[in-house]
Amino acid sequence: MTRKPEPPPSSAEAPLSARPTVEHAALALRELPALMAPLARWLLRNGAAYGAVADALKQVFVDAARAELQRDGRAPTVSALSVLSGVHRKDVKALEQRPRTAEAVVAGKGVPLASQVFTRWMADKRLRGRDGLPRALARSGPAPSFEALAREVSQDVHPRTVLEELLRLGLVELADEQVRPTGSAFIPSRRLDELTALFAANARDHLAAAVHNLTVDAPRYLEQSVFADGLGADSVERLHTLAREAWAQAFRAMVDEAQAAVQADAAVEPPDQQRIRFGVYFYAEPVQEAPGTATASAPTKRAPRRRKESG
Repeated sequence: MTRKPEPPPSSAEAPLSARPTVEHAALALRELPALMAPLARWLLRNGAAYGAVADALKQVFVDAARAELQRDGRAPTVSALSVLSGVHRKDVKALEQRPRTAEAVVAGKGVPLASQVFTRWMADKRLRGRDGLPRALARSGPAPSFEALAREVSQDVHPRTVLEELLRLGLVELADEQVRPTGSAFIPSRRLDELTALFAANARDHLAAAVHNLTVDAPRYLEQSVFADGLGADSVERLHTLAREAWAQAFRAMVDEAQAAVQADAAVEPPDQQRIRFGVYFYAEPVQEAPGTATASAPTKRAPRRRKESG
């Protein structure tokens, strides 16, 4: 079921990040689609299309390049940031002067058209009722109508396409040829905000631990998993229950120890303080054949095994 963990790299070996090659880049890019696929689903389901993501990633790459340069004791000049990150010099300069707020990112040129139309609808006083709330619009016809609103924002995309996207996102509803914003469209969900922030923090630290283990010559963090395929739905549900029970036990133990540690370390000065995050996950999906590899034979079932250790 499991195999003997491999010993960590010798401390005499240079960290992988100190000697990147074309092969290193090829390996990273080979796995990038698999890492990005769930993020792309999350982004699209929240109305953030490629243009907005690409614009936001420029800042992410520049920030990561700055951290790498500072770690190596090098000055993060515009030229150095541009060379290491691959972001054009003029974009690096612009990013250095741009406000670092979520609103600034949303205001970027990559905001999806549907979001632009919806935002104008919510903000335009001409499209509000006596109660001050955005009112329903006729689907088509002269202004005020949804068709006219969509064409005010763009002549390149048919209003029907914009409407279909807003319906998909759950921001509007269509009844009797009237387009109405849903109640949740203009009442922010604090709970959703909290869950989104928690998701980002958990996923970030999981990836950070794995990246550390792959690229830094230092003690490795715990980052392992058990996986199996060829399972039926009942087996998956039983294993999911087992995973929840295992987490409950680990949760209690870690909380008790963490609380004791926080109290014991009360005298540690801020410059010496560190933070930790311990988590667990479980995921299941249908086994899918890779494109072009389907055969008439039944797929081979494999026994549970632990992923090769990275920590």
